[in-house]
Amino acid sequence: MPQKSPLSLVNETFGAKDKLVDKLVALLDRDDEPKAELRRRLLTASNRKLLNLHRVAAAVKEKFGSRDKLVAQAAALLGHGKDKDYLSRLDNQSDARLLDMVTAAERKAKRAAAKPKTKPAA
Repeated sequence: MPQKSPLSLVNETFGAKDKLVDKLVALLDRDDEPKAELRRRLLTASNRKLLNLHRVAAAVKEKFGSRDKLVAQAAALLGHGKDKDYLSRLDNQSDARLLDMVTAAERKAKRAAAKPKTKPAA
């Protein structure tokens, strides 16, 4: 089965690009940028980028509630929960990168927990 184009996915899922952009503006909370300016910038982006941005924003909203909680979770999983400099550096990362970091750290912890503990041969 051939893969659908981003345009057809946008039209099937959201109805039109305008409706997808409206949902993204509601999901993204950019305090430093007015919503009208954000909407104008998103309308010029490609459908593929918009779909990816919606996927990431929805995952962050669903799993963590806010970007600040995502940053805190990423720092905690990486063992730097109380390091203020590390938190500020993580705050400069994109949501997608932070989500990938959290996913990778959770996967690593899960593998470590599932690994059988064997005694070294003496």
